[in-house]
Amino acid sequence: MKKLIKNGTVYYKGAFVKKDILIIKDKIAEIKDKITEQADETIDAKGKYIFPGFVDIHCHLRDPGQTYKEDIITGTRAAAKGGFTTVCTMPNTDPVVDNIATVEFIHRRAKDLGYCKVKVIGAITKKIEGKEISEMASMKEGGIVAVSDDGHCVQNGKLMQNCMKYATNYKIPIIIHAEDYNFAGKGQIHSGKIATQLGLSSIPPISEELIIARDIMLAEATKARLHIAHVSSAKSLELIKQAKQKGLNVTCEVTPHHLLLNEEACVHFDSNTKCKPPLRSEFDRLALLEAVNSGLIDCIATDHAPHADYEKELEFDKAPFGINGFEAAFATLYSHLVNKGKMTLERLTEAMTSAPANLLGLKAGVLEKGSPADLTIADLKAKVILEAETMLSKSKNTPWLGKPLQGKIVTTICDGKITWQA
Repeated sequence: MKKLIKNGTVYYKGAFVKKDILIIKDKIAEIKDKITEQADETIDAKGKYIFPGFVDIHCHLRDPGQTYKEDIITGTRAAAKGGFTTVCTMPNTDPVVDNIATVEFIHRRAKDLGYCKVKVIGAITKKIEGKEISEMASMKEGGIVAVSDDGHCVQNGKLMQNCMKYATNYKIPIIIHAEDYNFAGKGQIHSGKIATQLGLSSIPPISEELIIARDIMLAEATKARLHIAHVSSAKSLELIKQAKQKGLNVTCEVTPHHLLLNEEACVHFDSNTKCKPPLRSEFDRLALLEAVNSGLIDCIATDHAPHADYEKELEFDKAPFGINGFEAAFATLYSHLVNKGKMTLERLTEAMTSAPANLLGLKAGVLEKGSPADLTIADLKAKVILEAETMLSKSKNTPWLGKPLQGKIVTTICDGKITWQA
């Protein structure tokens, strides 16, 4: 089966250029200025932009055990609609992904039913309880790409050091959700003026910064590969910058919502803006944006965290943390950053493709001869309005509902197969 994509503007070797792309089966066979070879299917991408399939190294598919929120079918369909061809799912499911049997269950289900590639992240500790090291070695044999207790944080520093030593022996990256429970407590939003105005308990940035400082020191001592999830504060960035300057193997990510929104978004008690870490001050947001542009923040990850409507319709302080991310990610970032001259399209593309893929050693994120035929085609001029009725995710908990955006994903191709067509 041959597919020929003609007349598009392709992200190729770090720049956008006019190219044709020939796909044979599941691989890219040629990328040239003009390809005349006959194909079984031809896609005219005139006026469109062609990206490597987006890569998300931080999402929650809720499968197994919480499939009323999302499952592998609906989650990967939503991902494909958002232009993603590879996603990495976190282990805080029910049961927790802390053994090879659950890893293999997710792999089989994703292979049989998924609309994109699903990579599994195993737990750092058993049941993500922060008490005992998980079965990392056997999970590595089963194909995990990293370990994380995301949604939870190992509070015991000595245990975390042992986890890092163990993971390092098997060359497994550790992804941390940085949160000191003593400082975070039962906080709901950032500890700033909005928390005071609304009378809500707060989560100060130091709850994140203390764990980042601790785990950077532990990573230095153990030579662990450390990745910091959803970084949210300016001080956290200072710590990460110092670690990188010392040559430590430390990387980090930021979510679209932390790049685009600040604590003001919570002022109307909209639980769709409630996330952890919380949306922080405008000072922090601007620092995050600068850090992405400079490359200090390595990549963008959605932290797609779907919740059922009835959960998010509770009072703000009772609703769960989390924002639905797949379907709005590209359009929001393109509309509010690239379109407004605050980020180049090249940097946004890198942060959503090759950069996350390289962090976890995934065969994804580039368009070149012989690479997997994973592509995303977008109409950057087309308007987008996210509506609950047309979302493919089971859950609709996003602050972007009904808001006009620009940059529509029109076609997603994964392993040479069309997985989304607008």
